[in-house]
Amino acid sequence: MIVAAILLASLHASIPEQGGPEPGPAADAAWSFSAATYGYNPPDDDSYLSLILRADRGWLHLEARYNYEDLDTGSFFAGGNFSWGDEVSLAVTPMLGLVVGETGGVAPGLELDLAWKALSWYAESEYLIDFEESHDNFVYTWSELTLAPAGWVRLGLVAQRTRAYEQELEVDRGLLVGFSIRSVWVDMYLFNPDQDDSYGGFSLGLGF
Repeated sequence: MIVAAILLASLHASIPEQGGPEPGPAADAAWSFSAATYGYNPPDDDSYLSLILRADRGWLHLEARYNYEDLDTGSFFAGGNFSWGDEVSLAVTPMLGLVVGETGGVAPGLELDLAWKALSWYAESEYLIDFEESHDNFVYTWSELTLAPAGWVRLGLVAQRTRAYEQELEVDRGLLVGFSIRSVWVDMYLFNPDQDDSYGGFSLGLGF
């Protein structure tokens, strides 16, 4: 999912060769769930919250989003989990989604998680194909490059491309600091700190 050029350079670690893709948690027949809300305070628009729900069972991945592609818009995705590697691990989830509400369309997407020791690169992207106007097609991206000096804290860079609110930059980029306790995490973001109209955001999540 990925136009955030400042983060692409992190894809330098070599992935051990495997015999082919295997479903990520295929041996685990239990469901796992996560829920996260994201808050944004853009400088030229109203503050708002976005919600993301995920459910996984073995290779199956299900996801629902609200206020992600646009305000008053929901999206529903289904896809598969695949993973490779041990010391250097790569998890990939290709998906296909339906977007309904203020914006409508179909959206092929991809989530990617690359990790080596305390360093991690996570990225998600989708290409929205608008039902009404082809010139409204859009690539959404969210990407994080982080270092976890301790198991409960992580620091890094974040970038996103969205049209859920008005913005001048093609890609918003910034800094993040995150904390986690057991299955609860909190992240705080500062977007465009080098601009006069920098703005903040946060996320709060729970896994179970």
